[in-house]
Amino acid sequence: MTRFDNQHCPIARVTELLADRWTPLVLRDVMAGIRRFDDIQNDLGVSRAILSQRLKRLVEAGLIRREQYEERPPRFEYRLTDSGEAAWEVLAAMWAFGEAHLWDEGKHPPTELAFRDTGETVRPVVVDAGSGRPVDFRSIRMRRRPPSA
Repeated sequence: MTRFDNQHCPIARVTELLADRWTPLVLRDVMAGIRRFDDIQNDLGVSRAILSQRLKRLVEAGLIRREQYEERPPRFEYRLTDSGEAAWEVLAAMWAFGEAHLWDEGKHPPTELAFRDTGETVRPVVVDAGSGRPVDFRSIRMRRRPPSA
């Protein structure tokens, strides 16, 4: 099986980490506050073996961490790390694309994103952190960076 985790392209590396049917959904659930194994498993309807593999991979990649919440029997929950929180940008872009392009015209998904404080609907868009400009593939190019020191 081809692996992308040593590729020079950031998209390839993210694909290696997140591009399967369950990993983005597991991450979404943890972001939504569903933190315990059984609760995630019940929400997704995924097999216990697959969920265990995906959680282990996300822990190894540093996106989530296991925290013990009960000693007897030992029980754990999953919490986002800083890297896991940063992965929201990837999921938000997936959300925006899915909402805009994967429903029939005039239809919409049964859930939406909303700001907690105002209740206003969120419409994610990728913007440049430096300028605040929307990032459109027609306005950018990929180029080689000078080698790191």
